[in-house]
Amino acid sequence: MAQQGFAGFSPQTISFLTGLRKHNEKAWFDANPAVYEQHVKQPARDFVVAMGEKLTKIAPAVVADPRVNKSLFRINRDTRFSKDKTPYKTHLALWFWEGPNPARMENSGFYFHIDPPSLMVGAGLYRFPDPLLKAFREDVAHPVHGAALTDAIQLLRRKGLEVGGEHYKRVPRGFDPDHERADLLRYNGLFVGVRMDLPDETFSPKLVDLCLREYKKMLPLHQWLLAFSERHH
Repeated sequence: MAQQGFAGFSPQTISFLTGLRKHNEKAWFDANPAVYEQHVKQPARDFVVAMGEKLTKIAPAVVADPRVNKSLFRINRDTRFSKDKTPYKTHLALWFWEGPNPARMENSGFYFHIDPPSLMVGAGLYRFPDPLLKAFREDVAHPVHGAALTDAIQLLRRKGLEVGGEHYKRVPRGFDPDHERADLLRYNGLFVGVRMDLPDETFSPKLVDLCLREYKKMLPLHQWLLAFSERHH
Protein backbone atom coordinates (compact mmCIF):
# COMPACT_ATOMS: atom_id res chain seq x y z
CA MET A 1 0.00 0.00 0.00
CA ALA A 2 1.40 3.41 -0.98
CA GLN A 3 2.41 5.66 1.86
CA GLN A 4 0.38 8.84 2.22
CA GLY A 5 1.82 12.17 3.26
CA PHE A 6 5.22 13.17 4.57
CA ALA A 7 6.72 10.48 6.79
CA GLY A 8 10.12 12.11 7.23
CA PHE A 9 13.37 11.90 5.33
CA SER A 10 15.44 8.74 5.74
CA PRO A 11 19.04 7.90 6.61
CA GLN A 12 19.42 7.15 2.91
CA THR A 13 18.56 10.79 2.14
CA ILE A 14 21.56 11.86 4.16
CA SER A 15 23.88 9.13 2.88
CA PHE A 16 22.96 10.00 -0.74
CA LEU A 17 23.79 13.69 -0.26
CA THR A 18 26.98 12.83 1.62
CA GLY A 19 27.97 10.37 -1.10
CA LEU A 20 27.27 12.91 -3.82
CA ARG A 21 29.59 15.38 -2.11
CA LYS A 22 32.37 12.79 -2.26
CA HIS A 23 31.56 11.63 -5.80
CA ASN A 24 30.17 14.70 -7.58
CA GLU A 25 30.18 13.16 -11.03
CA LYS A 26 27.60 11.95 -13.52
CA ALA A 27 28.70 8.31 -13.35
CA TRP A 28 28.06 8.09 -9.60
CA PHE A 29 24.71 9.90 -9.88
CA ASP A 30 23.63 7.68 -12.76
CA ALA A 31 24.46 4.61 -10.68
CA ASN A 32 22.09 5.70 -7.90
CA PRO A 33 18.90 6.96 -9.58
CA ALA A 34 16.51 4.88 -7.48
CA VAL A 35 18.01 6.16 -4.22
CA TYR A 36 17.68 9.74 -5.42
CA GLU A 37 14.08 9.29 -6.55
CA GLN A 38 12.92 7.31 -3.51
CA HIS A 39 14.86 8.93 -0.68
CA VAL A 40 15.46 12.52 -1.83
CA LYS A 41 13.00 13.63 -4.48
CA GLN A 42 9.83 11.85 -3.32
CA PRO A 43 10.05 12.76 0.39
CA ALA A 44 10.94 16.32 -0.66
CA ARG A 45 7.74 16.48 -2.71
CA ASP A 46 5.75 15.09 0.22
CA PHE A 47 7.34 17.66 2.52
CA VAL A 48 6.41 20.49 0.13
CA VAL A 49 2.76 19.44 0.19
CA ALA A 50 2.63 19.01 3.97
CA MET A 51 4.58 22.21 4.66
CA GLY A 52 2.43 24.17 2.22
CA GLU A 53 -0.73 23.17 4.08
CA LYS A 54 0.76 24.39 7.37
CA LEU A 55 2.19 27.59 5.92
CA THR A 56 -1.20 28.78 4.72
CA LYS A 57 -1.99 29.46 8.39
CA ILE A 58 0.62 32.23 8.46
CA ALA A 59 0.97 33.05 4.74
CA PRO A 60 -2.46 32.51 3.14
CA ALA A 61 -1.37 32.88 -0.49
CA VAL A 62 1.88 30.92 -0.20
CA VAL A 63 2.81 28.78 -3.19
CA ALA A 64 3.96 25.24 -2.39
CA ASP A 65 4.37 23.45 -5.73
CA PRO A 66 6.14 20.07 -5.53
CA ARG A 67 7.58 20.27 -9.03
CA VAL A 68 11.21 20.81 -9.98
CA ASN A 69 11.93 24.51 -10.68
CA LYS A 70 8.95 25.41 -8.50
CA SER A 71 9.31 24.55 -4.81
CA LEU A 72 12.03 21.99 -5.60
CA PHE A 73 15.30 23.44 -6.79
CA ARG A 74 17.05 21.51 -9.52
CA ILE A 75 19.86 19.28 -8.31
CA ASN A 76 21.84 20.00 -11.47
CA ARG A 77 24.16 22.97 -11.16
CA ASP A 78 24.33 25.65 -13.85
CA THR A 79 28.04 25.51 -14.68
CA ARG A 80 28.02 27.72 -17.77
CA PHE A 81 29.58 30.74 -16.08
CA SER A 82 31.29 29.00 -13.16
CA LYS A 83 34.88 27.85 -12.74
CA ASP A 84 33.48 25.01 -10.61
CA LYS A 85 32.29 22.44 -13.14
CA THR A 86 31.00 19.83 -10.68
CA PRO A 87 27.60 18.87 -12.09
CA TYR A 88 25.41 18.56 -8.97
CA LYS A 89 24.36 20.47 -5.89
CA THR A 90 25.13 18.43 -2.79
CA HIS A 91 22.23 19.78 -0.74
CA LEU A 92 18.45 19.61 -0.94
CA ALA A 93 16.78 23.02 -1.29
CA LEU A 94 13.07 23.89 -1.22
CA TRP A 95 11.27 27.22 -1.62
CA PHE A 96 7.77 28.42 -0.65
CA TRP A 97 6.96 31.91 -1.91
CA GLU A 98 4.21 34.48 -1.55
CA GLY A 99 3.78 37.65 -3.54
CA PRO A 100 2.66 39.26 -6.78
CA ASN A 101 5.78 38.86 -8.91
CA PRO A 102 5.67 36.19 -11.65
CA ALA A 103 9.23 35.03 -10.98
CA ARG A 104 9.25 32.89 -7.83
CA MET A 105 12.62 34.17 -6.58
CA GLU A 106 11.51 37.81 -6.87
CA ASN A 107 9.05 37.32 -4.01
CA SER A 108 9.63 36.87 -0.32
CA GLY A 109 9.22 33.34 0.93
CA PHE A 110 10.36 30.53 3.18
CA TYR A 111 13.47 28.46 2.49
CA PHE A 112 14.41 24.91 3.51
CA HIS A 113 17.88 23.43 3.06
CA ILE A 114 19.40 20.09 4.07
CA ASP A 115 23.18 20.04 3.76
CA PRO A 116 24.44 17.17 5.94
CA PRO A 117 25.16 17.40 8.79
CA SER A 118 22.99 20.52 9.07
CA LEU A 119 19.52 21.84 8.39
CA MET A 120 18.90 25.48 7.52
CA VAL A 121 15.59 27.29 7.36
CA GLY A 122 15.14 30.89 6.36
CA ALA A 123 12.77 33.57 5.13
CA GLY A 124 12.91 36.74 3.10
CA LEU A 125 14.09 37.88 -0.30
CA TYR A 126 17.73 37.02 -0.94
CA ARG A 127 18.30 39.70 -3.57
CA PHE A 128 16.04 42.43 -4.82
CA PRO A 129 15.61 42.40 -8.61
CA ASP A 130 16.98 45.61 -10.11
CA PRO A 131 13.56 47.23 -10.70
CA LEU A 132 12.71 46.80 -7.00
CA LEU A 133 16.04 47.85 -5.48
CA LYS A 134 15.39 51.59 -5.86
CA ALA A 135 11.85 51.14 -4.53
CA PHE A 136 13.27 49.29 -1.52
CA ARG A 137 15.63 52.16 -0.74
CA GLU A 138 12.79 54.65 -1.05
CA ASP A 139 10.71 52.61 1.38
CA VAL A 140 13.62 52.37 3.83
CA ALA A 141 13.90 56.17 3.77
CA HIS A 142 10.11 56.60 4.01
CA PRO A 143 8.99 57.71 7.49
CA VAL A 144 6.20 55.12 7.76
CA HIS A 145 7.42 52.15 5.69
CA GLY A 146 10.97 52.47 6.96
CA ALA A 147 9.84 52.65 10.59
CA ALA A 148 7.73 49.52 10.04
CA LEU A 149 10.82 47.70 8.78
CA THR A 150 12.79 48.80 11.84
CA ASP A 151 9.97 47.45 14.03
CA ALA A 152 10.04 44.11 12.19
CA ILE A 153 13.81 43.81 12.58
CA GLN A 154 13.57 44.58 16.29
CA LEU A 155 10.93 41.85 16.67
CA LEU A 156 13.32 39.40 15.02
CA ARG A 157 16.21 40.45 17.24
CA ARG A 158 14.13 39.81 20.33
CA LYS A 159 13.80 36.24 19.04
CA GLY A 160 17.56 35.97 18.56
CA LEU A 161 17.49 36.48 14.78
CA GLU A 162 19.62 38.86 12.71
CA VAL A 163 18.66 40.13 9.26
CA GLY A 164 21.18 39.69 6.46
CA GLY A 165 21.52 41.33 3.08
CA GLU A 166 24.07 44.12 3.60
CA HIS A 167 26.02 44.43 0.37
CA TYR A 168 27.23 47.95 -0.41
CA LYS A 169 29.98 49.76 1.47
CA ARG A 170 28.38 53.16 1.05
CA VAL A 171 24.89 54.60 1.11
CA PRO A 172 23.79 54.85 -2.54
CA ARG A 173 23.86 58.18 -4.32
CA GLY A 174 20.72 60.24 -3.84
CA PHE A 175 20.14 59.13 -0.24
CA ASP A 176 21.25 60.83 2.95
CA PRO A 177 24.36 59.06 4.33
CA ASP A 178 23.34 60.26 7.80
CA HIS A 179 19.82 58.88 7.58
CA GLU A 180 18.71 57.03 10.72
CA ARG A 181 18.36 53.87 8.62
CA ALA A 182 21.51 54.42 6.54
CA ASP A 183 22.67 50.88 7.32
CA LEU A 184 19.59 49.39 5.64
CA LEU A 185 20.14 51.57 2.56
CA ARG A 186 23.28 49.50 1.92
CA TYR A 187 21.30 46.25 1.67
CA ASN A 188 20.41 44.59 -1.63
CA GLY A 189 18.31 41.83 -0.03
CA LEU A 190 16.56 41.11 3.25
CA PHE A 191 16.66 37.64 4.73
CA VAL A 192 17.00 35.74 7.97
CA GLY A 193 18.06 32.17 8.60
CA VAL A 194 18.74 29.58 11.27
CA ARG A 195 21.19 26.72 10.88
CA MET A 196 21.11 23.72 13.21
CA ASP A 197 22.48 20.21 13.44
CA LEU A 198 20.09 17.79 11.74
CA PRO A 199 17.42 17.25 14.40
CA ASP A 200 15.82 13.89 15.14
CA GLU A 201 12.61 15.31 13.61
CA THR A 202 14.30 15.20 10.19
CA PHE A 203 13.33 11.53 10.06
CA SER A 204 9.70 11.93 11.10
CA PRO A 205 6.56 13.87 10.17
CA LYS A 206 7.37 16.22 13.09
CA LEU A 207 9.86 18.04 10.86
CA VAL A 208 6.99 20.06 9.36
CA ASP A 209 5.96 21.50 12.73
CA LEU A 210 9.56 22.17 13.71
CA CYS A 211 10.07 24.24 10.56
CA LEU A 212 6.74 25.99 11.02
CA ARG A 213 7.82 27.15 14.48
CA GLU A 214 10.96 28.68 13.00
CA TYR A 215 9.07 30.28 10.11
CA LYS A 216 6.64 31.88 12.57
CA LYS A 217 9.58 33.61 14.26
CA MET A 218 10.65 34.99 10.88
CA LEU A 219 7.17 36.11 9.87
CA PRO A 220 7.57 39.86 10.61
CA LEU A 221 10.23 40.17 7.91
CA HIS A 222 8.21 38.20 5.37
CA GLN A 223 5.11 40.28 6.06
CA TRP A 224 6.99 43.55 5.56
CA LEU A 225 8.44 42.28 2.29
CA LEU A 226 5.08 41.04 1.09
CA ALA A 227 3.50 44.44 1.73
CA PHE A 228 6.47 46.07 0.01
CA SER A 229 6.07 43.87 -3.08
CA GLU A 230 2.36 44.57 -3.28
CA ARG A 231 2.97 48.33 -3.02
CA HIS A 232 5.37 48.28 -5.94
CA HIS A 233 3.87 45.63 -8.20
